[in-house]
Amino acid sequence: MRYSSAEVIFARMHKSGFVNIIGRPNAGKSTLMNGLIGERMSIITAKPQTTRHRIFGIVTGEDFQIVFSDTPGVIEDPHYKMQEMMNRYVNTTFEDADLMIYLIDPQEEYSEDDLLVGKLRHNKVPLYLVFNKADITSSTKLKELQKQFKKWIKPEKVFMISALKGDGVPELLDAIKAQLKEGPKYFPDEQLTDRSERFFVSEIIREQILEQYHQEIPYSVEVDIESFQDSQTKDGADLARISALIYVSRKSQKPILIGKGGKAIKELGSQARKRMEEFLQRKVFLELHVKIREDWRDDEDQLKRFGYER
Repeated sequence: MRYSSAEVIFARMHKSGFVNIIGRPNAGKSTLMNGLIGERMSIITAKPQTTRHRIFGIVTGEDFQIVFSDTPGVIEDPHYKMQEMMNRYVNTTFEDADLMIYLIDPQEEYSEDDLLVGKLRHNKVPLYLVFNKADITSSTKLKELQKQFKKWIKPEKVFMISALKGDGVPELLDAIKAQLKEGPKYFPDEQLTDRSERFFVSEIIREQILEQYHQEIPYSVEVDIESFQDSQTKDGADLARISALIYVSRKSQKPILIGKGGKAIKELGSQARKRMEEFLQRKVFLELHVKIREDWRDDEDQLKRFGYER
């Protein structure tokens, strides 16, 4: 079969780009990325600092591919080496972005001295300023904030959305597609993320810890998947056998995590298993164990072992 030169040129016009989402902790970055890719890649809770790692979510069409990046919220005053490493993930987004999305929570106060505002002032790639929670914020306040931010940074476009409800998200996605430049396909068509099932299983456990426990406990734990084996039930159904270690940073936290008579950790395991079965689309047998690793948040060797990289 012969093709005209116009058909050959059209066939080669594939567009792609890295779209990096940044913002403060709990601004809704994970909710937005999940909405943009149509899958639940990042854990979502009402607590800040939920996201600890940089996660890619990939959207592939016939002639385009978008690689979204969800990052931890920038921490203005980090108290642990872990938080310093989380901030470094944010810094890397300025190095490889084709498009930056700065997500704003209108319920918070901002100033031109904010760390991200300062970085974006020198940003050299297109920037979309996205105001989240527009459905519960007055139009007057949104206009004031928009005027304020335009004095500090130079966004190419401004969007008003509700990441939770999905309002304005399709329009944002269309604008992102229109912004793409000609480029290669970085990942296979069927790939939705750069992370493994083991990673998401550990994140599901951590998500349930964030939901179930209070105060310092959720921020003092790390989850390590000790084993992940594919098996079958007696009836021949697919089964994932998973054993996970939950590390706490102080001795006093272990009995809190386990609970009286093991009640708390049993509930944790039950809820995590249900979420895993939804995510993995197969039965799950889950074992949870708790270990003490004192001050792991300031131990570089432990942080590296847990997947935090410089």
